[in-house]
Amino acid sequence: MEQRAFYEHVLHPLMKRAASGKIALLFLDAAHFVMGMGFLGYVYGKVRRFVGTYSGRKRYNVLGALDYVTKKVHVVTNDKYISATEVCEMLHRLGETYAGKEIHLVLDNARYQKCELAQATAKELGIHLEYIPPYSPNLNLIERMWKFVKGSLRTRYYDDFGEFCKRIDDIIASTAVENKVLLDKLIGEKVQLFDDRELLWENTFCLCKGTQKIAI
Repeated sequence: MEQRAFYEHVLHPLMKRAASGKIALLFLDAAHFVMGMGFLGYVYGKVRRFVGTYSGRKRYNVLGALDYVTKKVHVVTNDKYISATEVCEMLHRLGETYAGKEIHLVLDNARYQKCELAQATAKELGIHLEYIPPYSPNLNLIERMWKFVKGSLRTRYYDDFGEFCKRIDDIIASTAVENKVLLDKLIGEKVQLFDDRELLWENTFCLCKGTQKIAI
């Protein structure tokens, strides 16, 4: 019920206001792309074949803020890790980009996003942080955009880290241009809610059917 309450009383009203141009509504989240991991397709055949893959562990970290209306994604990137420093950098960028406009940022409860530094920076810049309920990634619509990026990235093999990073940047940049129509279909007012699920214990939920509870 917590998810539905957040959607009905916080998120959906913000979507309406953003669509009318009254506010800027963005969804914040980080994605971590490891070169050579999970980006290859499948080869079917009767003969066994060996396909080369990158053996390293180079990672491209992207902290993104997706504009609900325009589908433009603002990014802060590095090849180390995302911390409160990157979150504050993003907040300053958004403050400059949407200067003079009321800004609402939807994000999860990760420590580096809910720490005192991040909250103080947001308050200083006049940015409203809207934290989604625990275990509710379905309410952070940028997750759908990350799925789109990863799906587009899997079409080929990369052995050059610079090329790998550029390809990710190009896909993200496309969300507000040639792929905006697709992103408009993926990201809108419709949000999947899980009213029939209850938390049994950490990371374990059950599906409620009448008086029955089935672990999932």
